[in-house]
Amino acid sequence: MIADDPTARRRRWHWRTLDNAAGGLALDLGLYAVSATFAAITAVTSTLLPHRAWGAVAAVGYLLATLTVTAQLLLRRRSPTSRLTGLPARWTVTGLAWAATTLLPLAWQSIDRAGGRTDRAQEEVLVVEQAGNRLLEHGTPYLGPDAIAALPPGEQLMGYTPYQPGMAMFGLPRALLDTWWTDSRVWFAIGTALALALAVAALRGTRATAGQPTTTAATHQRDAALLRGVQAATVLPICALTLATGGDDLPVLALCLLALAFAATDRPGRAGLAVGLAGALKLFAWPVALVLIIWGLTRRAGTRVAAGAIGLPVAALLPALLVDRDALTENVLRFPLGHGLVTSPAQSPFPGYLIASTLPAGRLIAAALLVAAGVAIAVRLARRPPRTAVAATLICGYGLLAAIALMPSTRFGYLLYPLALLTWAPALHRPAHTPATPLPDVWPGRSTSA
Repeated sequence: MIADDPTARRRRWHWRTLDNAAGGLALDLGLYAVSATFAAITAVTSTLLPHRAWGAVAAVGYLLATLTVTAQLLLRRRSPTSRLTGLPARWTVTGLAWAATTLLPLAWQSIDRAGGRTDRAQEEVLVVEQAGNRLLEHGTPYLGPDAIAALPPGEQLMGYTPYQPGMAMFGLPRALLDTWWTDSRVWFAIGTALALALAVAALRGTRATAGQPTTTAATHQRDAALLRGVQAATVLPICALTLATGGDDLPVLALCLLALAFAATDRPGRAGLAVGLAGALKLFAWPVALVLIIWGLTRRAGTRVAAGAIGLPVAALLPALLVDRDALTENVLRFPLGHGLVTSPAQSPFPGYLIASTLPAGRLIAAALLVAAGVAIAVRLARRPPRTAVAATLICGYGLLAAIALMPSTRFGYLLYPLALLTWAPALHRPAHTPATPLPDVWPGRSTSA
């Protein structure tokens, strides 16, 4: 057995010390206070009107959460064992904070938009709803290249649907009925909440099904890590702002977190189905699916993972392929790769974009760096395949972080994926004394002594 790297142990110790300070309330206070500042700055300075509207409401919600946690800290000093400062109370504050900083501004903007305001949704909301309408009328959510070329130059970008076909399902309610609760963001929020609730239930259910009791300390540590992971996917401003104003990334992220939760509880078939659903919505889930398939192979369950992880996206693509192959290719392949009739406006000052826009042959250099990062991750997967859900999650998180940093065209908001995944990883550790399901942990072609 190889001992842990002392540096890695120190990093974990420092993070755990910070995370556990004042029973977790200290970091809660920092999260809500910094978020309140971010929301207030967004309300005043953002050039995007939906973002400004979000910031005006969310700043108040984060401020209330900050004051609540401050009161909890003061109460904890006087009564360290008070139930009002414990983990259940922190879960309650998180839920209320998500309602105040995400669901309330989302509903407010949806109602304003239904009343005629045109500055209460980002473009992706309109794109998804148009895709739902096309799916209902024509059997495919995509416009072909000829139809996009026929649009006025200023409207050609909105003619693209750069998502997988499943995303159009969130636009179907609006195609059937024009009212505030058919806004696609409402259904993004419902899908996100459902997937996260299932993930929490799966991880909490480990203790009841593993066959042996766990220690109270181990249970508390696992639940505290789970709360932190949920906070990262809900009340973290990059997630709250995205869901309230656009939202299409959040159900994809939540389904990936659900898949990893199923992996952590030794349910490879369900893990494949969850990540397959995410992959039927957006390409960002496909790297997670690949890593989970490799994880499944180490447990002789690769076929069960792949059946859902590959089967569901293929099943979603097949009808669109049969209806209009050129439209599917133009929207799903050419446009994301920068070869569509118009180019993506996604521009954030990450290394890949800066290299592509400032250096001679910069786009080729950025592409080469991106390929090199992909090769490095592939070598890592081949030499040391992930044998635990924690390892798979860390590979996904760091891999997506590298990809986002090096892509020539990307968005700041995409950082929600690696941030949430890396925060989710500690919640996937098994509590002490909880045995794993006895599956052979063998990579094909290797002996158990390797």
